[in-house]
Amino acid sequence: MSSELLDALTILEKEKGISKEVIIEAIEAALISAYKRNFNQAQNVRVDLNRETGTMRVFARKDVVEEVYDPRLEISLSEAQGINPNYMLNDVIEMEVTPKDFGRIAAQTAKQVVTQRVREAERGVIYSEFIDREEDIMTGIVQRIDSKFIYVSLGKIEALLPVSEQMPNETYKPHDRIKVFITKVEKTTKGPQIFVSRTHPGLLKRLFEIEVPEIYDGTVEIKSVSREAGDRSKISVHSDNPEVDPVGSCVGPKGQRVQAIVNELKGEKIDIVRWSEDPIEFVANALSPSKVVEVLVNEEEKATTVIVPDYQLSLAIGKRGQNARLAAKLTGWKIDIKSESDAEKAGIYPLQSSGSDIDDEPLLTSVNDELAE
Repeated sequence: MSSELLDALTILEKEKGISKEVIIEAIEAALISAYKRNFNQAQNVRVDLNRETGTMRVFARKDVVEEVYDPRLEISLSEAQGINPNYMLNDVIEMEVTPKDFGRIAAQTAKQVVTQRVREAERGVIYSEFIDREEDIMTGIVQRIDSKFIYVSLGKIEALLPVSEQMPNETYKPHDRIKVFITKVEKTTKGPQIFVSRTHPGLLKRLFEIEVPEIYDGTVEIKSVSREAGDRSKISVHSDNPEVDPVGSCVGPKGQRVQAIVNELKGEKIDIVRWSEDPIEFVANALSPSKVVEVLVNEEEKATTVIVPDYQLSLAIGKRGQNARLAAKLTGWKIDIKSESDAEKAGIYPLQSSGSDIDDEPLLTSVNDELAE
């Protein structure tokens, strides 16, 4: 051991971000193990590694007792006072027992232990770094692909992108750079394990935060997100500042901001709608791009019945019910859609001047009913 060791630890601290003290403690623990193993010693020992010179010494620790039962662990009061008259019963005396060739043996024996402790400390640093990045977005590089996962390098560690979290309209190849959403960080016996997603609604939200300064600084707030990854998404936005158009802010000049996100998601269509506390207005907005004639609200069941022009019925429902399904997820309200002519036949539209109670009327045709037809 020498000052070169300390220089190496300083370099390791800078490169790996591991505290020098953590490594020195690991070395001292390894040297204790090496001493007991190689010199067949069972006594309590302490290893001191000089932080300035790199030299090390081994001290045997013995309890001062009246009667000695185990000379490896105990020393009599009279013998201890022969070394120093100030020793009293129950004191601990340290005696240097450093062997002449201990440096060589210790280096060989301690190497594996030190490496393991360094690896554990490094894993701890990585875990601490990534646990704070759960539900955040990072750019990674595809490393390899198998039947269960795509392995994405995030710099210090490889993250796992499961098949279920991969976008169906994307093909991944090694060395591709992709943005991923960190869904979970776990601490395992083999080190931190990080799971990421390309389909999570949080990815869409984070992309808007990156692209739209008004969202990043809090002027515009994303209220809710619904997403069918690779196909279509909806987000609702709101601003407390009446002079700020939240939808326009997200679209950007000539649609540049939203187009950048569409490109990142390989053509996924994105509807940006204005959020409202009024469920009538919010549900009508959420069914964009369809026009809405009337929204009937059932507060108790948190359900709405939406009446649209006859020629807008298929647009409101969407392909395989997608538009209505996304709108329902976005608003948190159940949505039944009815054309004007069917609503008139059902006697619920146009609304009577005395007001109509939708609980007393037949239930309107649901999205599934429309699809079944």
